[in-house]
Amino acid sequence: MKQEMKVGPKGQIVIPKLFREEKKIYPGDRVFIELKEEGIIIEKPVENPIKIFEEVSKKGKSIKIDSDKDYEAMMEERWKKVST
Repeated sequence: MKQEMKVGPKGQIVIPKLFREEKKIYPGDRVFIELKEEGIIIEKPVENPIKIFEEVSKKGKSIKIDSDKDYEAMMEERWKKVST
């Protein structure tokens, strides 16, 4: 599928909406541009789930967990349910 586009004064082009939707390219995404003998190739990089998780985890709030204290509280709650 081909579509003609106009190049802006700074060399910019707009990726047509149909192409963006098909390749799941959203505002803020990064793409690779490669010069080949037959033309210019634009590719969306393969998503790395570990990198995505790291970025999401950096944005979230920290939660401190005291596993021993939490375990003891959970066991006390269970003991109350069993003894009553």
